[in-house]
This record gives sequence, structure tokens and C-alpha cells, in this order.
Amino acid sequence: MFAQLQFKRWACFLPLIAVSLSIASCTADSRSTKTVSLIGAGASFPAPLYQRWIADYNQRNPNVEINYQSLGSSVGVQQLIDGTVDFAASDIGITREQAAKVKRGVIALPMTAGSVVLAYNLPEITTVLKLSRQAYTGIFLGKITNWNDPQIALTNRGVKLPNLAIKVVHRSDGSGTTSVLTQHLSAINPEWKSKVGAGRYIQWPAGIGAKGNEGVTAQIQQIPGAIGYVEYVYATNNKLPVAALENKSGNYIIPTLESVAQTLEAVKLPNNSLIAFIADPKNANSYPIVTYTWLLTYKQYQNSVKAQALKNFVNWAVTEGQISSKELGYIPLSKKVVVQVQSAAKNIDK
Repeated sequence: MFAQLQFKRWACFLPLIAVSLSIASCTADSRSTKTVSLIGAGASFPAPLYQRWIADYNQRNPNVEINYQSLGSSVGVQQLIDGTVDFAASDIGITREQAAKVKRGVIALPMTAGSVVLAYNLPEITTVLKLSRQAYTGIFLGKITNWNDPQIALTNRGVKLPNLAIKVVHRSDGSGTTSVLTQHLSAINPEWKSKVGAGRYIQWPAGIGAKGNEGVTAQIQQIPGAIGYVEYVYATNNKLPVAALENKSGNYIIPTLESVAQTLEAVKLPNNSLIAFIADPKNANSYPIVTYTWLLTYKQYQNSVKAQALKNFVNWAVTEGQISSKELGYIPLSKKVVVQVQSAAKNIDK
């Protein structure tokens, strides 16, 4: 009788014990989940957005740790070739010659887009400065050296331009942003094309160098009369004024989400590479210097967990993550491009 009472007493607690065991089991499973670490490096152009994405994604997926270093597109591509990173980022994608050196294969995925702007340090100018194609190519060629030059005054009537030397600030490192700008300058100015050309590294006719979008931004801030090229977000975050640039139709366009989106509408990404550029857009309302920026992954990963973690991150970034693109001043991907990226990312494998 005593034994039966004891059994009944314990039986009352069996459901609680079962629940406790279940909770303990879940906790143990959670604690045993291995952390996945992904290392990436490359373009400074999308770095503010990538850092935002990484932080937001880690909050939702604490077992996925992603480290991204803003070192420039050239460094990112080289580290992908060397196999020292899990992914890279580049504002010019990757060339066929570079891709051939990646032993595990490479996939280029456009993740967002943005504009390259000409930011300047002229506190006394309170209106938006308008720069003609002749004026801004002349500045970078070192032929226009003062802010009150007639070529600048011609498009800024009524603006009291200072008698101040122009200080050009350019990238000192291998840069996708430089490539985007110089492709545009080569497309619109025969002298630039023949004497300087386009590329990640060029011999600048004038100015001082700085590393990354971060470095160029800092130099512009510190030097009165400075002008340089940076990604739009760096200028806006640091409250630097940016010029309205003359486009192919002769209109002066301020970089905005709308004017950059107008440019992207003309960019058709081929399904086999998802890499394309437009050096001099025709649309009357297009801002003239715009680019996608690409995440570069291997086709084959030695670790299937890393491969799946990267695929999951890419899918999140091109869907939920696009909200942050717009918030930070980048251009969200169109629905068509999102589908292209998701399709290409399926080829990431072990």
C-alpha cells in the first residue's frame, strides 16, 4: 500500500520531469550548435552596408559570425585568389583572367548598387555646385586648378566662387571605385582616355592619394578647397556637399535614389556572369556615375557548413537586407536582379 502511494506521488511529477528533461535537451542542443565563422575582405564602397547587414544577421543567427575587412576591391580579389578568405567584395566584379586563377571557381553576386559622387570642401558655397563634364574632367586632369575658373563659373552663375586652389583627393590603393570613375571619364573625354585611361590603379595627373573611401573622405574634410570621389553614403554620413554633374543629355543631376535608379534601369546583367556596367547612361534624368557592387564567393567550399551559411546570408541580404540598403543610401536590387542572385547562389556548394 505504501509503495502504491509512493508511486502515485512520483507519478504526479512525471509530466513535470518530462518537460524539464525536454527543456534541458533543447538547451543542450542549443549550446552544442557550432559557431560558423566566415571571413571576407574587399571593397570599401559597400562596407557601411555590409557591416550593418552583418550586425543585423548575427542578432538573428548568433551562431553565424561574419568578419568583413574594408581593404579595397583589389585586395579582396587577390585574397580570394589566394584562398585566405571565405568571400570577397568588389565594385567591378572580377575579370576572366582573375577568375581563372581561383582554383575552386568563383560566383559574382550583385548585392546592392550606389553612386560615385564628387564631394568637396567649400563651406562658403551654400548652393549645390554644378560641374560640367568639361569642368570635372579638367579638374582631375589637373588643367583646372582654381575654384573661380571660368569653366566652373559658367555653370554656377550668381555663385561667388572663391579664389582658392583646387586640391584633388584620389585613391592610393587598388580600387573598384576608381575603376568606376575612370571608366566614366574615359567614356566622356578622349584626352583622359588616351593619356590616363581606366582601371583600379592609374597614374593620377594631379592630387594626393588616400586609402579607401574612408581615407578620401577624411582628406576632403580636412583640406579647404578639396574635391574627391567617394561612394554617396560616405559623403552624406560626413555631411559633405556633393556636386550636381552634367549627364549625357546635358542635364545637371544630383545623386539621389531616384536618379541612380534611372541609371540602373539601363544595366542588363547577363545570367552567365551577373556583371555589367554603364559608363555613360543616356537617360535624361540619370545620374552619370553608378555601379553595382558584387560579393564574390567560391563555387566549391571544403566545408559544407560554411557553404550553407554563406548561401543563407546571401539570400537574407538580397531580401530582408535590402531594407537597410535604402535606409543607408544605397540602391535596393530590383525584383528581377534578386531572382538572378538567388538562382546563381544555388551553385555555391561543397
